[in-house]
Amino acid sequence: LLLTLYITSKTKTTDFLFEMDFQNRIGSKTGGGGPTSYSESNRDRRERLRKLALETIDIAKDPYFMRNHLGTYECKLCLTLHNNEGSYLAHTQGKKHQSNLSRRAAKEAKKQLTLPALDKPRVEIRKFVKIGRPGYKVTKQADPETTQQSLLFQVDYPGIVEGIRPKYRVMAAYEQHIEPPDKAWQYLLFAAEPYEIIGFKIPSREVDNSDDKLWNEWNPETKQFFLQFSFKIDSHPKVSNLPPPAQLAAQGQQQKLQQHDNDMDTVQHHPPPPGPTHNPALIPQMRPPNLMHPHPPPPRPHFPMQSMHPPPPRPFVPL
Repeated sequence: LLLTLYITSKTKTTDFLFEMDFQNRIGSKTGGGGPTSYSESNRDRRERLRKLALETIDIAKDPYFMRNHLGTYECKLCLTLHNNEGSYLAHTQGKKHQSNLSRRAAKEAKKQLTLPALDKPRVEIRKFVKIGRPGYKVTKQADPETTQQSLLFQVDYPGIVEGIRPKYRVMAAYEQHIEPPDKAWQYLLFAAEPYEIIGFKIPSREVDNSDDKLWNEWNPETKQFFLQFSFKIDSHPKVSNLPPPAQLAAQGQQQKLQQHDNDMDTVQHHPPPPGPTHNPALIPQMRPPNLMHPHPPPPRPHFPMQSMHPPPPRPFVPL
């Protein structure tokens, strides 16, 4: 196809005659083969986004990335399939994935209930320099009438801060992290500034909370704190009247020996009955009965012995 272009000017008129040039068109580079189409530019854009995402995004931390049993990759948010990781990363930069992300974030924000924050009472933590552990004295007591056991604690705080009264509390074995927890024990703690907290390991038994059994007293003049409490009688294990296991075993062994002596006496005082052919030399010596089987076993039944000769052959009868 030949095109003729006429350019007319005031000075001169020039005639240009040329063919369609696909290389030097507007928007193309020299040697590039012409400008790219829309599909080519879109493919090039996706490739550039894929390379950028591979450098900046860690695909292992993406919650919507999944590899199926076929070896391909899936987007669990958009339910799309991809042949490689680059295709998935290019998909994450697209409009569909971004819109689904914003829709999912709005849905989760709607589900979360905006409850008003509760005002927790702020407890001021007192900071002070500890000067060591206080002196103490523990006394074990028992009521002679009711046999109720009790403990009396005396703790000395000579350097206690003025206006401070010592405090105590009972802590379960599962609240502490120093020793392995044991439900058979509990801990009694004493605290007062500026001394360290001290604790005592006591049996985990029920405490009698009556006024005359549980009391504490603080003497500000002598700087001594007293605490006394008693355990309930019902929680105390009952003492059995049976002898200890070692004594029971000794008694059982003694009874077995006595039974053995009686059996031996019975055997010696009962000779075998006389018979028509009685000969003491032919009588076998009788063994003492066993301790576990004092009576002899019953005699075995007698079975007649069968003949060891084979039966006679049968006569041959032809068919």
